[in-house]
Amino acid sequence: MPGTSRMPVSLRQSIDSVKRSRPRNPMQVVNLNVDLIRNIVFFLFLLRWTRRALWKLKGRGLFGTLFELFTDARRILYGYFLRLPGVRTKVRAQIDDALTKMQAKMIPAGQTRYLSLPKEGWTEGAIRKELEALATMDHTRWEDGFVSGAVYSGEDELLKLQTVAYGKFTVANPIHPDVFPGVRKMEAEVVAMVLSLFNAPPGAAGVSTSGGTESILMAILSARQKAYHERGVTEPEMIIPETAHTAFRKAAEYFKIKLHLVSCPAPSYQVDTKRVARLINRNTIMLVGSAPNFPHGIIDDISALSKLALRKKIPLHVDCCLGSFLVPFLDKAGFDSQPFDFRLKGVTSISCDTHKYGFAPKGNSTVLYRNAELRAYQYFVDPSWSGGVYASPGIAGSRPGALIAACWASLMSVGEEGYLKSCTQIVGATKKLAEHIRSGHPTLQQELEILGNPLVSVLAFQARGDLNIYDIADGMSARGWHLNALQNPPAIHVAVTAPVAKNWERLATDLESVVEEEREKERVRQVEALKMGTSKGKTGKQKAAGDTAALYGVAGSLPNKSVVVDLARGFLDLLYKA
Repeated sequence: MPGTSRMPVSLRQSIDSVKRSRPRNPMQVVNLNVDLIRNIVFFLFLLRWTRRALWKLKGRGLFGTLFELFTDARRILYGYFLRLPGVRTKVRAQIDDALTKMQAKMIPAGQTRYLSLPKEGWTEGAIRKELEALATMDHTRWEDGFVSGAVYSGEDELLKLQTVAYGKFTVANPIHPDVFPGVRKMEAEVVAMVLSLFNAPPGAAGVSTSGGTESILMAILSARQKAYHERGVTEPEMIIPETAHTAFRKAAEYFKIKLHLVSCPAPSYQVDTKRVARLINRNTIMLVGSAPNFPHGIIDDISALSKLALRKKIPLHVDCCLGSFLVPFLDKAGFDSQPFDFRLKGVTSISCDTHKYGFAPKGNSTVLYRNAELRAYQYFVDPSWSGGVYASPGIAGSRPGALIAACWASLMSVGEEGYLKSCTQIVGATKKLAEHIRSGHPTLQQELEILGNPLVSVLAFQARGDLNIYDIADGMSARGWHLNALQNPPAIHVAVTAPVAKNWERLATDLESVVEEEREKERVRQVEALKMGTSKGKTGKQKAAGDTAALYGVAGSLPNKSVVVDLARGFLDLLYKA
């Protein structure tokens, strides 16, 4: 036929074969596709969890992984046990009893309470009188150096200057830099001063925040956003020392970041950098080191972490909130120090509280970045809001310009020479107290052990023998001291401040007396136990004791922390009980 060509026999047979192989029922095609998709999904699921298992084995090792599984299973099963009707009722009664005691201490009976607005405003005289009564309520005497941390300076002249600065900028809000240009200038200068203190390179940047927790949160948010935009990380992970500030755990919960805690073993109590290295994977967004950490006052091996961060191309954050204006002056003051700041090439961000040893009013901190690009990742910008283009550098929108003014005034008033002098005074007192515990008094030397080699202002110690360190904490509380009880391991720490530095000898003397008293109590208990025909009985670290021992004894012994969590939540509720 014209216009056609004859098809070869071999090709025609192949086409017929394909036609015969086609499914006659369209449902067969659908089933085939469903099976294919199901197999692909299963393969991806298997790949995902296999990869996670391999990362876990690489990071923790076989025995470490098995131990974590055992711990998690034990915690879950104990949680179910606590929910049993009889157990739950008994536990709830214990929590309620503890909260009742807390309430009696925090909210004394007989006080006049104001639960609604007064119908007519008070006179200035009446308000001043009430403020004076509130300021002089019974409290631990931080003014006399009886409080660990909390108030870092308290000098009258500085307080008066801060009050003047605050008063001049009471209505100021940095969110309106055109309305309050002076606040913008002071904030920028505070950040620049702190950057200079930490040897920031050209192009470095920073932001002021409301405190160390916000500074840490912002640094982690920046690292998370950087990993997402530059590497496509959607399941971020972060590796921190177990002694790192709890703000890192808060950030992990807020920002949905998987957290890896790395042990800080004795005798150095520094983070184990080899274990850090094993835990790094493609989802790791940040490494963390402390300079120093809150519990034990130990500076981690930032140099080793910096080398690791550079090799793996991962941001490294150094938490210097507590070290703040002491650590940068250690060398100049003649004390031992370690590299910790931007001079280490791997350090990409640092948090520093100006309201601690910078002596600024509470509500001041900074977060510093190696470059402005890292800072930009913490910014929030909304170009489409009906209220106009909105941009803020951090979590807060409106902020108190008065606090920034008081911070600027503090830094300008104290100056480099003043901070060097305070470093000499505070760190010097810390070292004197440490030496007194180690070798200055036989009882303290025999019964207490300082954790690691603290280089700055925090000193932590634990009991060597049968004494319960929490009983010692309660004994110090009875003498008017407000120290910090620690756990894992059980210990006490004191953060030496300017007021404490003037009173360290009294602290040492009271500590001697309390330890001797507890040692005598322990001796009597052992004698009574022997009379009863037992070897030791429930003595020393095994026994229940005062408030501190009761709380931390429970916290350390329960595989499931729900009881302690309930107790802590009840305490937080009490803060807002009028």
